[in-house]
Amino acid sequence: MKLFQQLLVAGAALSFIAPLAAQASDVNLEGMNNYSRKSKSKKSSKRFDSKTFINVVNDDLASINEQEAQQNDFQAGSFSDTTVLSGSAVFAATAVDGLTKVNASATESVQTMYTYTMDLNTSFTGDDNLYVRLRTGNATENANSSFFEKTASYHTDTFSSTADNFKVDKIWYSFPIADSEKFTAFIGPKIENYYMYAAPVSIYRPGFHKAFKLGSLSGAFGASTKTGAGIKYQGDNGFAASTNIVSGGAASTDGFLTKTDSHKWDTMVAYTDDRKHVSLTVSNQHHDWTSFEYYATTAAHTVTADSNATAYAARAYWRPEESGTAVPEISVGYDIISHTGNTGNQVKEATSYFVGLGWPDMFRDSDYIGLGIGQPLKVTETNTGAAADDAALDPLLWELSYSFKLNDSVTMIPAIFGASDIQSSTDQDLSGVAITTKFKF
Repeated sequence: MKLFQQLLVAGAALSFIAPLAAQASDVNLEGMNNYSRKSKSKKSSKRFDSKTFINVVNDDLASINEQEAQQNDFQAGSFSDTTVLSGSAVFAATAVDGLTKVNASATESVQTMYTYTMDLNTSFTGDDNLYVRLRTGNATENANSSFFEKTASYHTDTFSSTADNFKVDKIWYSFPIADSEKFTAFIGPKIENYYMYAAPVSIYRPGFHKAFKLGSLSGAFGASTKTGAGIKYQGDNGFAASTNIVSGGAASTDGFLTKTDSHKWDTMVAYTDDRKHVSLTVSNQHHDWTSFEYYATTAAHTVTADSNATAYAARAYWRPEESGTAVPEISVGYDIISHTGNTGNQVKEATSYFVGLGWPDMFRDSDYIGLGIGQPLKVTETNTGAAADDAALDPLLWELSYSFKLNDSVTMIPAIFGASDIQSSTDQDLSGVAITTKFKF
């Protein structure tokens, strides 16, 4: 189907999904860190308990004694007063012209997807937080999907699961160290490095590409959900630092930090104030870690199974004093990664860059125009010194989006995007359109 025809179909699909659509928001790390325990004296006047669901069939049930009532309340009570539940959902539709050049199994028809997310935050001391994310949807790994082609067309709200399987997607616990507000520790069986970073590294809001999160999920920031732990320091003067590790082997027979364990250890130093940020992150990756494939050519993420890598990520952003003007917010990122243990003409070094421009509050409060563009990881040096498989490529990925709120809970994001020489061939050029509707509650 031609792209302009797909646009017409996508417009029709939009009119159908807009009233139903939903908002999925990223985890608000600052909000989680500032989460405080509610006073038990401020219990809601309306709460579910065991008696809410009792079908009173005679007067004898109404005269149940206090001891039995307390027991039933314990067995079928409400959430703890210190547990907060929020949720979100996402509907999206897209069509990509040229995707079959990248993936012969893919199709270029209009496709749709959804995700549904529940976020639970619980405090036990008033300063700590247990975070659990439950998620389901049909936005799952699918070789034929227009939403899952990494680097080329990987949507921000996809996740790894079996279709329509409700699962624990993230779970971790954070707490202050030695009653200090400046030091926070993290530990959890399902977490990614970037949830434990010292500071947010980008203010660009991706309209379609997950590759553009964090100033690009490139050599250092490409992450994967694993068992992890970390420590973060946030000073009063804007300086912050963090170090954290995630391990794939900790949940398998490989074991934690063994020779065969695939793990990633990131350390960041950063400075942030109200209008600007700069940071440098060092990422040590062991035993075939390739999660940076979100933003890389095929040659740049093809490595030997027992290879190791060291990556460096520089990030910065700046925002003007006032929003709603022609002067945009600017986010930039640059990554370089060096590998050891590869063979033949496999990658020894690769680099990438990203530039994101944002115009918030341009036409109405809380709207946002976003323009992201950059070069995915490309091989600059091979193990043997021979020409790399992507030497002839000039890879480029871009998107243009507009986000606006229909009300306080519903947000719509139409976007156009494209790529050239994106994976392994100079004829792998594509263009696409998408409409994402989000609802939060």
